[in-house]
Amino acid sequence: VQLQASGGGLVQAGGSLRLSCAASGRTFSPYVMGWFRQAPGKEREFVAAISVSGGRTLYADSVKDRFSIARDDAKNTVYLQMNSLKSEDTAVYYCAAGFGFIVARGHERYDYWGQGTQVTVSS
Repeated sequence: VQLQASGGGLVQAGGSLRLSCAASGRTFSPYVMGWFRQAPGKEREFVAAISVSGGRTLYADSVKDRFSIARDDAKNTVYLQMNSLKSEDTAVYYCAAGFGFIVARGHERYDYWGQGTQVTVSS
C-alpha cells in the first residue's frame, strides 16, 4: 500500500492543523494506521494509532487530549487532528500502516510508510 501524507504547514502556538494520509494500491481497511513524528536530531516517536475497526485508539502521553486520530475507509484516508499545538510538536509527521495487531507504539510493527509532512509551530 502507498501512503501520501499532507496537511502540514506553519502554525502559531495554540493553533490547529489537520493532517491527512491517503492510501492507494491495496485495500485500506485491513490495516492498522499510525502517525509518527521525527524532530531534527531526535529519534522517530509514536504519536497515535487507530485499529482496523476504528474502535480502538492509542496516543502518546505528550499529545493525549490535544490530538485525535480518525479513519475514513470509504476514502482510504486517515486523519490526525492536532489542536493546542506547541513548539515541541514541530517535526516531520509520517503516517504508517501495519497488519496483524490491534494498535501499537513501536514503529517496527508498521510495514508501510508515507513520505512525511512538515509541521512547524512558532512560539
